Amino acid sequence: MSKLSISEIFGPTIQGEGALIGEPTVFVRAGGCDYRCSWCDTLHAVDSAYRHTWDQMDSADVWHKIEELSGHQPITVSLSGGNPAIQDFSQVISLGKAKGYKFAIETQGSVARDWFADLDTLVLSPKPPSSGETVNWDKFDACLDAAINSATCVIKVVVFDDVDYDWAKQVGERYPYLPMYLQPGNHTPPPPEEADAQIDMDGIMDRMHWLVDKTVSDQWFKPRILPQLHVLLWGNKRGV
Repeated sequence: MSKLSISEIFGPTIQGEGALIGEPTVFVRAGGCDYRCSWCDTLHAVDSAYRHTWDQMDSADVWHKIEELSGHQPITVSLSGGNPAIQDFSQVISLGKAKGYKFAIETQGSVARDWFADLDTLVLSPKPPSSGETVNWDKFDACLDAAINSATCVIKVVVFDDVDYDWAKQVGERYPYLPMYLQPGNHTPPPPEEADAQIDMDGIMDRMHWLVDKTVSDQWFKPRILPQLHVLLWGNKRGV
């Protein structure tokens, strides 16, 4: 079986965003991504220039690290990245589910996997116009189809400006049956070579107020508006 490219495994900490916000979690951050978002805050796990920092690990080794960090106590494991869907995490999930662990993944919805059906939570995070990427909705729907009958499926959209906001409303209309989460984007993402870069916290809070005011004044009550809790607690610090 091929090795998994792993940027980092850390925790236990709390999930900082979306449907599982506040939940104790161990994170497995995969290396590699098929997108290059303009405001990416995890370039160390995306840009191939940092490939030399990624570990090549067997699924069993990844699982042993998860167990070590969690003290062998069942916990939620979040597969993130980069885009974890470009790799095969099926064996890691199988090993963990056998011992009572739960699994969530966050992906932009560009690569569908059969093992999405084994997840507890699938977070689909289509990237808005400010990212510079364009969503392929057929591929997005294939991701949803792979999990919709077995996992809890939700949509999370990062919003930076009015264009993103209007686009998010269109996404909400396209998928009225899915829970939806909005969060303001981090406009001061960390450089990949810095593990605790300076952050514009005041600016992030201004964006949070703007997003809340915007949805309420528009009487758009479908989404939940949440901050990135880990950013409020730790700024751009990595590994928390």
